Amino acid sequence: MAEALQHVRWGIVGPGGIAHRFAEQLPHSATGRLVAVASRDAERARAFAAEFESEPGGIRIHESYDALFADPDVDAVYISTVHTQHVRLTIQALDAGKHVVCEKPLSIDHAGAMAVVEAARRNGRYLAEAYMYRFHPQIVRLAELIADGAIGEVQHVDASFAFRADLPAEHRLMNPELAGGGILDVGGYPVSAARWVAGAAIGERFADPVSLTAKGEVGDTGVDEWATASLVFASGITAHVTCGVRLEDDNRIVVAGSKGRIVVPQPWIPSPTEPSYLELSRTDGTETISIEPAWQYALQADAVAEYAAQGQSPNIGWADSLGNARVLDQWRAAIGLEYPFEAATANIPPASGHAPRRRADATMRYGRIIPGLEKDVSRLVMGVDNQTTLGHASAMFDDFVERGGNAFDTAYIYGGGSMERLLGQWVANRGLRDDVVIIGKGAHTPHCDPESIVRQLDETLERLQTDHLDLYLMHRDNEQIPVGEFVDVLDEQTRAGRIRAFGGSNWSIQRYEEALAYADANGKQRFSALSDHFGLAHALDVPWAGCRHVTDVEDREWLERTGTTLLPWSSQARGFFARADRADTSDAELVRCYYSDDNFERLARARQLAAELGVAPTAIALAYVLAQTFPTFPLFGPRSIEETRTSMAGLDVTLTDEQVRWLDLRA
Repeated sequence: MAEALQHVRWGIVGPGGIAHRFAEQLPHSATGRLVAVASRDAERARAFAAEFESEPGGIRIHESYDALFADPDVDAVYISTVHTQHVRLTIQALDAGKHVVCEKPLSIDHAGAMAVVEAARRNGRYLAEAYMYRFHPQIVRLAELIADGAIGEVQHVDASFAFRADLPAEHRLMNPELAGGGILDVGGYPVSAARWVAGAAIGERFADPVSLTAKGEVGDTGVDEWATASLVFASGITAHVTCGVRLEDDNRIVVAGSKGRIVVPQPWIPSPTEPSYLELSRTDGTETISIEPAWQYALQADAVAEYAAQGQSPNIGWADSLGNARVLDQWRAAIGLEYPFEAATANIPPASGHAPRRRADATMRYGRIIPGLEKDVSRLVMGVDNQTTLGHASAMFDDFVERGGNAFDTAYIYGGGSMERLLGQWVANRGLRDDVVIIGKGAHTPHCDPESIVRQLDETLERLQTDHLDLYLMHRDNEQIPVGEFVDVLDEQTRAGRIRAFGGSNWSIQRYEEALAYADANGKQRFSALSDHFGLAHALDVPWAGCRHVTDVEDREWLERTGTTLLPWSSQARGFFARADRADTSDAELVRCYYSDDNFERLARARQLAAELGVAPTAIALAYVLAQTFPTFPLFGPRSIEETRTSMAGLDVTLTDEQVRWLDLRA
């Protein structure tokens, strides 16, 4: 393990109330020293520095956040601005090489939290969400008692953090434009505590709930003034959490088990100078467990020094913060709270604060082999069918562009049209229409006919806020209609400039060849690409009616002979290379489509090669598709930035022809 840092020079961004607490306790840290402060209000920064400096000029004053991030004498930054600035400032600090502790919430949503965590990983810097209570010995002791079975099997957790504040509408807590309200300001505390307890009960650092129901009051302010939520965990543990900014509560944690209960009377802000305590009650009596006083903000700061090399502390790690953000998203959604800047038509800015652009370390490869499409196309195409909100889509798409991606695959039917709208709004927000390749699909069964192509294309272009698609694919074929009728209408749309090139998705090779022959005989534009299932795992069946695969030996020979451009979907076999197990037949679709002796042998070989190359088997599966002798542009549909990163590792694997044949049992 790398050595811990001996000294950490701190800068504070946003000298507000919570920053005062951090600065007051930092002198009790074994490693930290405050050296700089930045504020948009210079007078406020000077007053803050004067309050905490040990000698005149001991704390430098920066009149901009960028200036503090550029300060070579600052090692770590404590960010305590309003919620809506957390993501941008944290990423900028990480990109500047600083370690970061950011006030909670790390982001207003899970999407922003993903972007922040990825920035920490990319820069090799420490990142923590400032849940300082997680470092206090009383919470550590609580987890130990639970893990040791002090109250038997944990059954239920009650946790609350609520207060009554009579504040003006413009105050950050009452302002929806600043992500005000209780859930984001204090609701994360009881949620994180419930997840901490549920994790300790099963020997883990945390656990995520499998379901959530909630009630709350969104007042005239447009923010949640109080809210409650009920959580259920996979272990069977339940939790009830409460928060509010216009409602007083006990503000404690109560853990009930089969043999007793534990109460934490002051879980969030215990006295740093007086002992705190836990109340342990069982059938044989009640015990008060005294905990030595501790400076929890100082302990939080010392964790940066101790875990700088690892990038995260076990007390509050990246996955923990991501899970907490996801629950807060669900809580807000359950009570119908959406901030104005989150709307599906909003101009959501990039998380980094600047327009997305390919990073210097991106390894994306490109091809320009689709006739009629005079653009470089990234060899990986992001599927636009797993995005939940514009915020989520923006984070995913921005990250893909920064990794060198520029091609997006969507369809008329995805999300009832919502996926096309999300992609179109993101493209418009970023001004990237000329830089990206949009692949659209239409004419899905039962509306697979020439008239539906034109009608649906009208709607698709309107949703996408563009006048053309770079590539249009028929989503299905209708073999009851002569192929020439489809070629005629697609050629007509091409000549009208509404599509640049076209092809077929889930078309048979026979019908595809018929379409080419008709186009050649009648002076029409040809099909440019085929999008069927293809991958290392050979398909025994297809997941949806009307789908086609080209994984058989004869199919591959045709693709190699003709050089047809293939945009394969499910190139990683819908999770087969990530989680397939002969003994696990719980996923009926995976079993039906891929469980065979030959495919399990392919999986074994992929795992063997993955171990040799230091990558995941899914990366080998993707590298196999990219290594074909015919042009391939695999579609993939990540749900998180982490899934994007791990999938794209396949770009860095170059397989030899011998390895390709060996993986596919041909050598």
